[in-house]
Amino acid sequence: MAEAIAQKNQGLVWDLSSYFTEFNGPQMLAFKDTLRTEIAQLQQEAAGLAVLSSSTADAWAGLLTRSEDWSVRFYHVSSYVGCLSAADAKNSAYTSEQAVLSLIGAESAKFGVDVLRAFKGVDEAVFAAFCARPELEGMQYYLERIREQARFRMEPDLEKLAADLSVDGFATWGRLYDTVSGKLEFELEVDGEKKMVPISQWRSMMSDVDRNKGRAAFEAGNVAWEGVTDICAACLNAISGTRLTLNKRRGIEHFLDPALFQAKMSKASLDAMYKAIHDNIDVARDIFRTKAAFLGQPGISWFERAAPLPLEDESTYTWQQGSDMVSEAFSKVYPQLGEYYDSFIAQHWMESEVRPGKRPGAFCTGSPYTREQRVYMTFNGSLGDVTTLAHEMGHAWHGHLLKELRPVARQYPMTLAETASIFAEHILADGIYADESISTDSKLQMLDADLNGAATLLLDITTRYEFEKAMHEEREQGTISVDRFKELMVETQKRVMGDAMPEGGEDPLFWASKLHFYITGVSFYNYPYTVGFLLARNLANRLHKEGSSFLPKYEAFLMMTGSADVETCVRECLADDATKPEFWAESINSLRPEVEKYRELLAAAKKA
Repeated sequence: MAEAIAQKNQGLVWDLSSYFTEFNGPQMLAFKDTLRTEIAQLQQEAAGLAVLSSSTADAWAGLLTRSEDWSVRFYHVSSYVGCLSAADAKNSAYTSEQAVLSLIGAESAKFGVDVLRAFKGVDEAVFAAFCARPELEGMQYYLERIREQARFRMEPDLEKLAADLSVDGFATWGRLYDTVSGKLEFELEVDGEKKMVPISQWRSMMSDVDRNKGRAAFEAGNVAWEGVTDICAACLNAISGTRLTLNKRRGIEHFLDPALFQAKMSKASLDAMYKAIHDNIDVARDIFRTKAAFLGQPGISWFERAAPLPLEDESTYTWQQGSDMVSEAFSKVYPQLGEYYDSFIAQHWMESEVRPGKRPGAFCTGSPYTREQRVYMTFNGSLGDVTTLAHEMGHAWHGHLLKELRPVARQYPMTLAETASIFAEHILADGIYADESISTDSKLQMLDADLNGAATLLLDITTRYEFEKAMHEEREQGTISVDRFKELMVETQKRVMGDAMPEGGEDPLFWASKLHFYITGVSFYNYPYTVGFLLARNLANRLHKEGSSFLPKYEAFLMMTGSADVETCVRECLADDATKPEFWAESINSLRPEVEKYRELLAAAKKA
């Protein structure tokens, strides 16, 4: 198989043969049959077992270790099918297989309900003795989280009913939004001719370097969104209302509590981070102010916050050139990461070839069964593609470092997931800025993209968080109207963006067009990105100060991410306190020299 995979000028085709030799061949079919049989047996045994006590401890320990092994194999096949469907998005067999696997995975949720039942109200001495069992070594943090989660659960029959109703109720609202938004089109004049454009192209068109084209796309797209606002409002009211109702029945006092539990972060740390952001918000606003001054605009409107600078640099890179840039930057600063990257490429664990039929985007996945990682992207030759390559390899390195830990100790949250990827981006950026063969315009484009990303994470994501928080607060009092959704969004955008956004630069329909608000599997799909960004920046700043002596501390931080919360990782690996605004402010203020450099480079570009 490996010999048949050829390297292309613009990328690699990955080798997935260590997953299965053939899609739905005898090996894979037998693998799935075993998963079905085992999860049914686990469910049956758990349902018939009394709560955790000294007399049931042996049985529960056996069930937990068996379910851990089951999860490893389930994620193995899920990762494989995810890889196949991304690389060949038009293959309906892969899409159908994902639906099959989702049904198998759903069965494990019922087993999980009985596990929570077992730990609810368990005696402290019994729990301590259970955690000390040799076969459960390395599981204590995971078990503590199960016990914490169990405190806020309804009776098992009600939880199983809620799970069943979610399929045809709660989750349906998210699917309805996906269906409506997926079919949405808007009318736009292109080259003198009016055309219907799919909404999937809308965001990239708004970010056109030509601001007039971007504004035209924004306004035309919002005409289409306006036509479905009643549906969007119904979806958002139903999703948030269901969450609030279930929270009440489960004894959860605040709607942020489940999100913070998933993020493995305390409210004190979240509040400290947002205090630091608001106290130092001019750092982020200055990025947009500086860009607006260069463009001769009074500010940056919401629709154009991701648009690049109108520079004439058209530098592109072959796959080999881009890959070499990443390899050299990693190897110079972090030799172990450089060696891993070179080995990764040599084994064809990367899918980066340009070809039709691939799904957009980039991701890192992996099999906990083979303990291998895979990276997916499409390398079109831009400097941004080189950055994406480094970003995803940071994720792969994170997974590689954790591979020897037991599976439940490898499960890190969103808040800690982006640390390794953004850290890898910092290493690459340092290499690019020091490379004299790369043009000044290319470096300015990269700095613009970096700072735009920082402004997005500090302003845009903060807006999303504060809107969602206000929306839940109002939803507790009753249904929210379309007009009130618009008002809330505009109020929040104005408050957070300040004078970095011109009068009239708001987007009152962002609540309708942003998919993240409609994800039913997790609420507040926003602030973890900012947490990850600021943590990664803190880590990168320490690397700059301490040099290679910091790398063991960095690896210790990554190793802890699956078995500790944000506060513990920061305290034990960085000797700092995430509950203090000063910790987060340090990362924010470290942007100031880069903003000043940005101002200087833009001034030079204007004179040229």
